[in-house]
Amino acid sequence: MRGDGRARALLVAVLLGGLCGGLLSGCTAPAPQPTATSTPPAAPRPTASAGESARPVVVPVQPIGEPSSVATGLDAPWSILRMTAASVGADAPPVTTADGTALPEETTLISERDSGDVLELLVDGSLRVAGTVAGVAPGGEGGLLGLAARAEEADGQTGAPGTWVYAYFTGASDNRIVRMPLQGAAGSLALGPAELVASGIPRAANHDGGRIAFGPDGMLYATAGDAGNRDGAQNPDYLGGKILRMTPTGAVPAGNPFGTLVWSLGHRNPQGIGWDSRGRLWAAEFGQNTWDELNQVTPGGNYGWPVVEGAAGDARFLDPVLQWSTDEASPSGLAVVDDTVFIAALRGERLWRWVPDSGQPASPWFVGEFGRLRDVAAGPDGTLWFLSNNTDGRGSPRDGDDHLWQVALEPAG
Repeated sequence: MRGDGRARALLVAVLLGGLCGGLLSGCTAPAPQPTATSTPPAAPRPTASAGESARPVVVPVQPIGEPSSVATGLDAPWSILRMTAASVGADAPPVTTADGTALPEETTLISERDSGDVLELLVDGSLRVAGTVAGVAPGGEGGLLGLAARAEEADGQTGAPGTWVYAYFTGASDNRIVRMPLQGAAGSLALGPAELVASGIPRAANHDGGRIAFGPDGMLYATAGDAGNRDGAQNPDYLGGKILRMTPTGAVPAGNPFGTLVWSLGHRNPQGIGWDSRGRLWAAEFGQNTWDELNQVTPGGNYGWPVVEGAAGDARFLDPVLQWSTDEASPSGLAVVDDTVFIAALRGERLWRWVPDSGQPASPWFVGEFGRLRDVAAGPDGTLWFLSNNTDGRGSPRDGDDHLWQVALEPAG
């Protein structure tokens, strides 16, 4: 039951996905070959030499089992935030609130774009409003978008101890990022007063970007769409059409290539971001009419929009490592789980799976089974979670929409 009185049912979930060159429909039907094309990275990345510390061997994963729903009745959900000690950067478990209250390992929040609500997922399967982000001005693709979280230790220099929840949202005049201390206890969480982290990110009815995540370097990364200003994507002084990097309080960190918040440029509408065990940053991006992209993002990298779309072989720009026709993707949320990249596709109505350095193309899963997919995240106990998004004004809602789905994962070969 939500705090506003609307009932939210929660079911147990197991969602299935697929590997090995194809889409798995149901459990046993053979899958068609994937149609995503793969392009080589713009430059080869060095591998560990004998003198370097060996990285732990990470075995890629793939979904297994039948899909089922974890939670229902969501309204234009946008971001899954599952908080564990590892994901929020805590020195050690457990995750704590601002008053030091310990939280269970399965603490999860979900954002709703149009209401501006941040929902707490309860252990009995219901959802309640933990807080409503002030100043959200929904419209078109804008509203309350991405969520992230960071633990501040007792000796921290950037805020009071406890966990801070970060939110990227569309306001009346711009897109901005705020952070709020997480208060209360499991089952009655609340968001404290908001502090401004970043503002002046261009807003529009579409191309608002909106994903935020903390990188392995402890910095906050944000995807910013071009807000309809195509040429602005090539202007390093314009925050739209960029991937941004900032400290937890919004300052420009050392190492940013332009001395501003801009980390990379030449993006149209970048969305999901995530890092693999080698520290490589992967970003999904909406194209215009021809190609959607998955890019390996490097500091100062120029990804070509609006001069090029997809792989162009133009030495001025970095080509995507994967590209899809726009009816197969419209890639939104992204998660890297055991060095396996999962991407939620909106128009494509599927979950894409790809293993970097495998030499294999991306494989689609659940084509058309759950409708538009908005976000994907690592779930509890070796599972994968993802959100349907059929209530966003562009889908066809089905019974119980929208859902949080879950799938078990197994080692892939």
